[in-house]
Amino acid sequence: MNQIADVWFFNQGWEPHAFQKQAWKALAREQSGLLNAPTGFGKTFAIWFGILHHYYDNKAFQKKKDKLKTPKLHALWITPLRALSKEIYKATTQVSNDLDLDYKVELRTGDTSVSERQKQRKNPPQALITTPESIHLLLASKGAADYFKHLEFIVVDEWHELLGSKRGVLIELALSRLKVLCPQLKIWGISATIGNLDEAQDILLGKDHKGVTIRANLKKKLRIETVFPDNLEKFPWAGHLGVKLLDKVIAIVNKFQSTLIFTNTRSQAEIWYQQIIMHYPEFAGILAIHHGSLSDEVRLWVEEALHEGRLKAVVCTSSLDLGVDFRPVDCVVQIGSPKGVARFLQRAGRSGHRPHETSYIYYVPTHSLEIIEGDSLKYAVKEHIIEQRIPYIRSFDVLIQYLMTLAVGDGFQADEIFGEVKSTHCFSSISREEFDQCMKMLLHGGKALTAYDDFHRLVLVDGVYKVESRKLAMRHRLSIGAIVSDAMMKVKFMSGKYLGSIEESFISKLNTGDVFWFSGRQLELLHVRHMEVVVRPTTKSKGVVPSWMGGRFSISPDLGIAIRHSFKHIQKNAGLSEEIKFLKPLFQEQQRRSALPGEDDLLVEYIQTRFGHHLFVYPFDGKLVHEGMAQVLAYRLGKIKPATFSIASNEYGFELLSATSYDLDEALVKDLLSPKNLHQDITSGINVREMARRRFRDIAGIAGLVFQGYPGKPMKTKHLQANSGLFFSVFEDYEADNLLLRQAYDEVFDFQLEEGRMQLAFERIADHRILLSFPDKLTPFSFPIFSESFREKYSNEDWQSRLETLKLQLEGKIE
Repeated sequence: MNQIADVWFFNQGWEPHAFQKQAWKALAREQSGLLNAPTGFGKTFAIWFGILHHYYDNKAFQKKKDKLKTPKLHALWITPLRALSKEIYKATTQVSNDLDLDYKVELRTGDTSVSERQKQRKNPPQALITTPESIHLLLASKGAADYFKHLEFIVVDEWHELLGSKRGVLIELALSRLKVLCPQLKIWGISATIGNLDEAQDILLGKDHKGVTIRANLKKKLRIETVFPDNLEKFPWAGHLGVKLLDKVIAIVNKFQSTLIFTNTRSQAEIWYQQIIMHYPEFAGILAIHHGSLSDEVRLWVEEALHEGRLKAVVCTSSLDLGVDFRPVDCVVQIGSPKGVARFLQRAGRSGHRPHETSYIYYVPTHSLEIIEGDSLKYAVKEHIIEQRIPYIRSFDVLIQYLMTLAVGDGFQADEIFGEVKSTHCFSSISREEFDQCMKMLLHGGKALTAYDDFHRLVLVDGVYKVESRKLAMRHRLSIGAIVSDAMMKVKFMSGKYLGSIEESFISKLNTGDVFWFSGRQLELLHVRHMEVVVRPTTKSKGVVPSWMGGRFSISPDLGIAIRHSFKHIQKNAGLSEEIKFLKPLFQEQQRRSALPGEDDLLVEYIQTRFGHHLFVYPFDGKLVHEGMAQVLAYRLGKIKPATFSIASNEYGFELLSATSYDLDEALVKDLLSPKNLHQDITSGINVREMARRRFRDIAGIAGLVFQGYPGKPMKTKHLQANSGLFFSVFEDYEADNLLLRQAYDEVFDFQLEEGRMQLAFERIADHRILLSFPDKLTPFSFPIFSESFREKYSNEDWQSRLETLKLQLEGKIE
């Protein structure tokens, strides 16, 4: 029985769900566990009333409580977002107010003032709602062990979000310490559905845990509808539809009381917002925009206006993906591919945000071929295909930061902490030798930095490692955390003329002398100095045009599987989905001009145009994987006959364009796409060292090698890059086995190049039949990829009209 919950629910006129009652029972039995429930069904209350029941009704705890003179910290609720923290705070304080409880809840995030934090240290509330970084800040304060020792509960909200990031590693390390400080600790995670839910629970609760999993078996009704254009473009290009479907999107918005319009990038959100206001001025005042680059104040206003039902629609990015609660949203529109099934479901769940309501989501393709993803998404949802969240392992930068955190706080004993660290999933494979190497970096800078006093950070006092320098302690507290973002680099001529900014991750894989297209010009890379890219105009005929991270993230492996499944049906005539029926004329045109691949075929097209020789390959594995595959293929072709290649790709395939022609046959193509020596060819064909050097900047910042600056006075990015670049070179020359150096290369292969996915793609292709075709003109499949490279070559206004002319020529409408 949970009387507190019964009274509150009765007063609200609500009936608790079965999963809430299950959770209260498990919490009353003092179990740990993982709760999996959809948004809008009261998962916060499923845990919260269990915590309150323990505080007021658990007999053993009452005895403990009676011995204490003042209240102590009873529960910690950790969330990944400040906005979500505020939501939880609102809901939980409402319960205390409604029932007149003396259970005090407080917030501690980046917004909490210094005086408020000090008060919380001296007189803790019963519950603190906070972020992963704030937990580490508390561990970095003197008396942390005393502060936490009466803690009974830790709840990690949106655990699936934290799991696939280094912030998840921060949580793992904090829990490894708190479990020792508080043997009575109960740990609960709240997670959306992911493909590896059991693993997520194991990582959170630790090896050999006896925790429970509570799943809310609530079938939420979901309506997915694809928005079709009036006419099918047989030669589509990315972004070509998008805003052309504006009238249809507004018709949907007008059908519902309130709508969230999700885009994948901030620039896309800005474009849609402007277009709606321009074409539908009556939306002024009832339409808002919400994305990560806007100020907290603006975002908060939008969230509150949504909550109160004052807005008709909000154009947003993933900034509104997570648990922020606004009941009035009736409908969701997804512009373009959502890139992942879980992301699509998460967004769909923002509508019909109350139990038993239908969630409506409309999928708006941005070009004709993207229409097929409507079919793929419906298939993935029906078959419960959903992404796994891949946890980080062996993140030594986070470990070094954590050891420093403990030393700044109460200090630590190495043997004890090694055992605790080894019990986490992230560091289960760490050897004592590796742990000692981390310690040496903190004690005297390791092999390479011993001569510099700044890296003599720890001292040993009576068997306990501590930080005695107040300056180092303060700098460390200011640097706690693992959130990093991609930097922008300035593109300049040698004369100093500024052309614009480009993402660092794009530049990092180019070599000196490489040519790339930018702002409608052909540029040769001369050198990279700090955060400046120095270039000169060139007449070399080929340029590289991939945008490596490019503001556009790649489709997930699971959505890739669903898309390949959709392409199985393109040759059938019966039992087709409305999306494939609509695309039938495009597929017939593809068949007529080239070939149409079956389920176990790989289509390769070799086409000659006035632009050169185009090699198109269609693995359907996502943009990032295709860019890596294209680099490998370019390297392998270059070994046969030296050539300069221009590379372009989209989610469905990639293009290598060269002035040099090759005699291709099926056997040679099979050989070029072989998984043999793949790692070696990636290393030779892509500038992995430069990518690792750039990646190292974030690692050096997290590990505390480079100070990121004071509040309001951050260190300039070019100084950070210069300093971390110096360490990178020093380690390469004098300490080649340095763990942080090794980590930089591992992260490039695992996350930036997605080597694992690339390997699987090459292995899958090895079993496919190669369909090699030599069309005389561009085909419906090749045109969207060709357009990706085409748009980079011309100024913004120019490329669309030129592409339109080319399309009309292909359709035979003009000469």
